[in-house]
Amino acid sequence: MIRAGAFILRAYQDFDAAEMAGAVRESSETVGKWMTWAKPDFSEYDALCWFAKCQIARSTGSGHEFGIFTLGGHFVGGCGLNQFSAANKFCNLGYWVRQSAQRRGAATAATIALRDLALESLGQARVEIAVAKGNEPSLGVARRAGAAYECLARNRLQLHGRAVDAHLFSFTLTAPA
Repeated sequence: MIRAGAFILRAYQDFDAAEMAGAVRESSETVGKWMTWAKPDFSEYDALCWFAKCQIARSTGSGHEFGIFTLGGHFVGGCGLNQFSAANKFCNLGYWVRQSAQRRGAATAATIALRDLALESLGQARVEIAVAKGNEPSLGVARRAGAAYECLARNRLQLHGRAVDAHLFSFTLTAPA
């Protein structure tokens, strides 16, 4: 469990499935625009399948995915570190927040906490955030968290079956020379 400002990041538990499924369904119009798995028919079974993948990734060190919760235990969204490159010591950082909890600082707090986890505890030299062109809320999170803007990378992400450009941000251990 990680304290992230007014939020807690913790590994998903099976009992979170109903609340996560409801959050995804509630957010299919906002989150689903940018994350293809966030569909109106997202089920508890879908959440449990995701949790199982997260447990495997955590056990192999290939991913560190967390639910974002209020201090009172209410499910707010998800975040994680994934796509680790062992040879180059970098990973990807991602986040999403349910529609009813957006614009309350959860994604920014989670991003800062994951940055620290990656750089200080997991031995990463670089953490990347790739944000699809047009995803203004996620661009704002990366900026508020203090990530360095690097470029607009062509065809960087796949979204709804097609390649899209993405803004690339990073956190690093040292400032560029």
